[in-house]
Amino acid sequence: MPSAPTSGPSPDPLSRLPAALRDVPYAGARHPGAAPLPGRHPYDVTAGANCQLYAYAVLRHFGRSVPPLRSAELWADTAATERAAPPRPLDLVLFDAGEVPGRPAGYGAHVGVHLGPDQVLHLCKEAGRPAVWSYADFAERARYARFLGAKRVRQAPVSR
Repeated sequence: MPSAPTSGPSPDPLSRLPAALRDVPYAGARHPGAAPLPGRHPYDVTAGANCQLYAYAVLRHFGRSVPPLRSAELWADTAATERAAPPRPLDLVLFDAGEVPGRPAGYGAHVGVHLGPDQVLHLCKEAGRPAVWSYADFAERARYARFLGAKRVRQAPVSR
């Protein structure tokens, strides 16, 4: 399983996140728009998250707020985000297996956070916990083979 480098000139990107964002279990049912767990904030991912909810929680940690959009809604959104090429650090990136007839662009796309050259932070069922993969790591998997594109948060930073 691909993971972040732990030695060499670039430190492990996961080490720069608080513990609450480094050890999040994958939970497909915990998606944007799903009912929050009792007594918890909708962006509390400590009990698990899907890729989108996790990516939004990471951006929120860095002061960027994204509405609870599912992947097709995120791809179509122009109010809170804008398309970005090339992606910059903290842009959302979307991957899928290609177009599906009868489905909107971005439907079922996997969402991650671009960290820098060839580094995407994401949460998926395969890895089970947050991982940093290269764009080639995604391309090697049929379900993520197409890089759909990147979205940059437009709105003003959130206050903590």
